[in-house]
Amino acid sequence: MYDLIIIGGGPAGVSACVYAARKKLNTLVIASEIGGQSTVSAGIENWIGTPIISGFDLAKNFEKHIKLYENKGLDIKKETVTEIKDENDFITIKTKNSSYKSKALMYCAGSSRRKIQAQGAKDFEHKGITYCATCDGPVFTDMDIAVVGGGNAGFETALQLAEYTKSVTLLNRSPSYNADQITVKKAFENKKISGILNAEITEFFGDGLLEGLKYKDDTKKEHTLKINGAFIEIGLIPETNLIKNLAETNQMGKIIVDPKTQKTSNNRIWSAGDCTDGLYHQNNIASGDAVKALENLFISIKKEDI
Repeated sequence: MYDLIIIGGGPAGVSACVYAARKKLNTLVIASEIGGQSTVSAGIENWIGTPIISGFDLAKNFEKHIKLYENKGLDIKKETVTEIKDENDFITIKTKNSSYKSKALMYCAGSSRRKIQAQGAKDFEHKGITYCATCDGPVFTDMDIAVVGGGNAGFETALQLAEYTKSVTLLNRSPSYNADQITVKKAFENKKISGILNAEITEFFGDGLLEGLKYKDDTKKEHTLKINGAFIEIGLIPETNLIKNLAETNQMGKIIVDPKTQKTSNNRIWSAGDCTDGLYHQNNIASGDAVKALENLFISIKKEDI
């Protein structure tokens, strides 16, 4: 029986591990890999205290940090969770080969980016096609780029990228934008930003690196747009299937948490990171929310309130 099981190896899960270990909680972390979504980023420039670091090196640092506590109250299992049960007095976590029990659960499974389906999309991932403006925006300084998506995330990404790039073209598949009108107005007041509606992307092309894309308009006429980068903002898929019957989720499947404590509707479960309904999702925010959760979780365990 553990005091705490942590699911997830991204910034939230790793931060939870470090704080749980420092608080001497008997803890198990289960993650298929350590690092999170940022492992694919060539250069991360917003991890506080580190001017620039690759996603690969950040993941190595995460693993090095938690291994300092391995076998000192922290167990690390690189496995995939298959089932989570609330047994009233404890939480049971099952993997393919094992079963574990704990007083509390910290759920930090994150989310996955919704991938664009078009010819060449897989070939140019991380060779021009990217999913994180904050991580990769500066790489495209003084270049022509596209943002795919017409929601608030797409427009916010366009505004952010306009600080670095030569031009930003927003491509939206539908005939209207889903973003707030205030956000749309602000974006199009920037001379670097333009938009194309009814744009169905059919192909990405280039010689090694992305050089452009093709799209069809509402008349099915095909057009070519020359760009150096494409930022995909068509939504996130929260990894919450295993927990949605144990803790309340919103319409998008994100776990609803108390913003003061990160506690869910389940008295034994806390959550942080991209799988929650937090307003913003970044590495630093995920880490901070996990620390906040551990402070509250620790008090609850010691008071035997769970």
